[in-house]
Amino acid sequence: MNIICATLNAKYIHTNIAIRYLKAYASPEYNVQLAEYTIKDPILNIVTDLLQKSPEIIGFSCYIWNIEETIKVIRMIKKINPSITIIVGGPEVTYDVTDWMTEVKEFDFIVIGEGEQTFKQLLAELEGSKSFESVPGIAYRLDGKIKINPQRNKLDLKELPSPFRFAEDIPHLGKRVTYIETSRGCPFSCQFCLSSIEVGVRYFDREKVKEDIRYLMDNGAKTIKFVDRTFNISRSYAMEMFRFLIDEHRPGTVFQFEITADIMRPEVIEFLNKEAPAGLFRFEIGVQSTNDFTNELVMRKQNFEKLKRTVTMVKEGGKIDQHLDLIAGLPEEDYSSFKKTFNDVFAMRPEELQLGFLKMLRGTGLRLRAKDQNYIYMDHSPYEILGNNVLPFSDIIRIKQVEDVLEKYWNDHRMNQTVEYLVTKVFGTPFDFFQEFGAYWEKQGWSRIGHQLEDLFRRLHQFLSERGMKDMSIIEGLMKYDYLAEKNQKPRKPWWELDKDKHERSALYKEIMDSGIFSEQISLNEKDLYKHTVIEEISFDLNNYLLTGEIEKVPSVLLIHFDPSLNASKAYSCTKKQLKPA
Repeated sequence: MNIICATLNAKYIHTNIAIRYLKAYASPEYNVQLAEYTIKDPILNIVTDLLQKSPEIIGFSCYIWNIEETIKVIRMIKKINPSITIIVGGPEVTYDVTDWMTEVKEFDFIVIGEGEQTFKQLLAELEGSKSFESVPGIAYRLDGKIKINPQRNKLDLKELPSPFRFAEDIPHLGKRVTYIETSRGCPFSCQFCLSSIEVGVRYFDREKVKEDIRYLMDNGAKTIKFVDRTFNISRSYAMEMFRFLIDEHRPGTVFQFEITADIMRPEVIEFLNKEAPAGLFRFEIGVQSTNDFTNELVMRKQNFEKLKRTVTMVKEGGKIDQHLDLIAGLPEEDYSSFKKTFNDVFAMRPEELQLGFLKMLRGTGLRLRAKDQNYIYMDHSPYEILGNNVLPFSDIIRIKQVEDVLEKYWNDHRMNQTVEYLVTKVFGTPFDFFQEFGAYWEKQGWSRIGHQLEDLFRRLHQFLSERGMKDMSIIEGLMKYDYLAEKNQKPRKPWWELDKDKHERSALYKEIMDSGIFSEQISLNEKDLYKHTVIEEISFDLNNYLLTGEIEKVPSVLLIHFDPSLNASKAYSCTKKQLKPA
């Protein structure tokens, strides 16, 4: 039999671990080809590529992000060649199985839940006697009726073969994210999450996992992401793996984890702050809400004070970037409550703050009890909410405006000093800044067009100017600093209108050269100083602000040196008084 396991990833850099487990488990009896595409690829291109492989069976791995496009692919394949057997599996089709089989006639089989053993047994029946009633955990059709077989017992994960030893994957390891799991299941019962449905946590063999990681690093993997729902549920296990990764990592490799922050012990963080090389680890932490009543309604146990302690300790260690998640639309979290949640979490200044919206996933408790809070949500994936009893659609739209500018102006870290000043010195709260700017952004129609870096600065400047900000010169100074200090090469044309002509700039350069104030840091002759630096006057003492956070209205000079040998820049500043001889 010619068998293909296929999927549509969200982006090219992603890889799908599920189809690799299916291929590994089916071997050596069955040789399964892997075929990965993206949801952006034209449907006809995907279908053409698959059919040119002359498959008899195609299995598709289905998720909320790819189900709509996957169904289009399947329907086109069935129109062209109805004899091809279509098998689907994955979290999106594991629940509401009867509905799926009814709605999508082109599905021949659904593999329900954990699929490795089920898929292989199904292949055996397709090749042999076709006694599908003997295969646990599948849905199929018999005499025009939908049949659903009970699921099998959970697999012993220690017996699963490695999904990483395929020669065809090696050329791509350095360019894509490699996903790895050391456990399945979650100890918690959050009612918006599919992981709450599976009871208990099962672990893979530790030594096999380590061997897989060594193999991946030896073959060029750079980004390895653990998909365990709670990597640190076992402190001893997490410590062992952290120690192993610290001791045996290769330069340039990054490991990402989903951790539960409020159960992480201070001594674990102290160990990481001391032992881990900077940039080796990245933590993803689901906060979701700081509203205790909301968390209680979704059966989410969270000690926010302990979570805050963990995030703060990690941040102070300066070794590990943190990505924190929020969910808007959870039960009884209205606009005002969500604003508080946002400000509570932003106060920790995570490197990334992801603002998501509740998705009513098939099989979850929240979806089953949606009427309790009058939820309305999309009929199709990703089943995002459109409103509930305390959060109308109009408020959801307002929060989406926050999401848009949060991504561009905080998570991308294009103007850290400017945003920090605005959220602490100008606007009442961080949420107020992002909300007001987000609403202005939407009104201008900017959410529907692309943006260069200079555009982002100009648009923020336009918003603040029209708002009638006092001390606009201070904000402009910080914006100039952010823009120049983050660039590796001298900009051809900055985002602002230069307020000095060539002669005035020459006079300023001469003052700097005559004072010799930066001569120890920058050893450039006059010609190279003009060529490789940018100079700007600032209305306040920039050095003092960067050190203390306090504005002292003493004019200063900002000099940025763009070093072509390092392809990097460095900023220097002094007050105008320091340029004058005593």
